[in-house]
Amino acid sequence: MLNLQLARKYGMAIFEIAQEENKLEAYGQELAEISQNMFSSPEVVAFFANPQVQPEEKKAVLQKIFAKEKISANIMNFMLLLVDKRRFVLLEAINDVYQELANKAQGIIIADVTTAFDLKPALAVKLGNKLTAVSGRKVKLRTHLNKDIIGGIIVKIGDNRIDGSVTGRLQSLKAELIAKTH
Repeated sequence: MLNLQLARKYGMAIFEIAQEENKLEAYGQELAEISQNMFSSPEVVAFFANPQVQPEEKKAVLQKIFAKEKISANIMNFMLLLVDKRRFVLLEAINDVYQELANKAQGIIIADVTTAFDLKPALAVKLGNKLTAVSGRKVKLRTHLNKDIIGGIIVKIGDNRIDGSVTGRLQSLKAELIAKTH
């Protein structure tokens, strides 16, 4: 519970900085990439979570990792602050809070799209444009893979769910057939 409150506090802080500088999208992309890259390796997570590793060592590693990358000074300073405050392990949760706030501020809604196979970029753009037209708001796609749906697509925006999957159609056909036989 305390970690969620702390993540919310830090997420709101970096959000406010991004909003003041009119860099909501840029900071959001940087935070998402850093969070994804840093937390995809259990060794990296263990290193930054280890209280026996001094903050100076952790900061040196961060600076070495991001020396070649083009990340903004504010995001780098923010990560160094998280290390100093021993909150770096909250970066994923902080990123989630930031993305939620940034999307709300920009009028963006998230559409969870589930497919049986990878969604090709051109099809993702078409789908995003169609959902934007239907909803009247800018839509960001968050894609998921689920081989169990066999084919087709399932789209969930807020409480609305559109099931165009093969499995969904088979289930509705089954329900229809059962209803007709009873």
